Amino acid sequence: MFEFSIVELIPDQPIPTFLPPEFSPRELPVAIGGDLSVERLLAAYRQGIYPHFNQDDDIMWWCPDPRTVLYLDDFRVSRSLRKSMRNRNYTATLDTDFEAVIHSCATVLRKFPGGFSSDTWITQGMMNAYIDLFRQGYAHSIEIWHGQKLVGGLYGVSLGLMFFGESMFHTMRDASKVALCHLVEHLRKWNFTLIDCQLPNELLFSLGARDIPRPVFLAHVRESVKIPQPKYLWKLV
Repeated sequence: MFEFSIVELIPDQPIPTFLPPEFSPRELPVAIGGDLSVERLLAAYRQGIYPHFNQDDDIMWWCPDPRTVLYLDDFRVSRSLRKSMRNRNYTATLDTDFEAVIHSCATVLRKFPGGFSSDTWITQGMMNAYIDLFRQGYAHSIEIWHGQKLVGGLYGVSLGLMFFGESMFHTMRDASKVALCHLVEHLRKWNFTLIDCQLPNELLFSLGARDIPRPVFLAHVRESVKIPQPKYLWKLV
């Protein structure tokens, strides 16, 4: 029987590697440490692994079981959301201001039981790393505007026919949901089937997300990242 141990990664390791995440206990990370180089991030995402920071500012690499995903065919648009899309004069763009989106995801106050909080795992190092991914064509954003003001958006990583969602924000009603609507519509045109949502989230569940077993998710990732990404996928919304 395979005995899993958490790998301690070395920064600037020439060939970033991870143990097969199938063997990781549900409650433990796959690895700890290392760096957020483009090469390591791509190696992680191709195995269904993503980074997070703990309270000691260590990089933790996770592949949870179960995995929260949104199958595009399951996406639900409520009447109130349709009304927002019709009446709030929102406009959507793609990859127009990635840096503003990730900065907003890191700094906008979020509502939690008992109040609001600005706590975030999106450190300056994380922002810099995903901006590097964006500049190399792997990370992407949807922006929602009200006039000239950025009021919502989301960002994530796209490999092959797989989109790994990272974070979303809004400062006006339903703006993050509208961003997700545009992302779903866009990905459907290019034959994507699901979005990785990482962890359970009541908002995403209300829109059709669900949990699936880790082996099912990993099988989908392996097949999807092998497919060449359409050449003009991220040129139009």
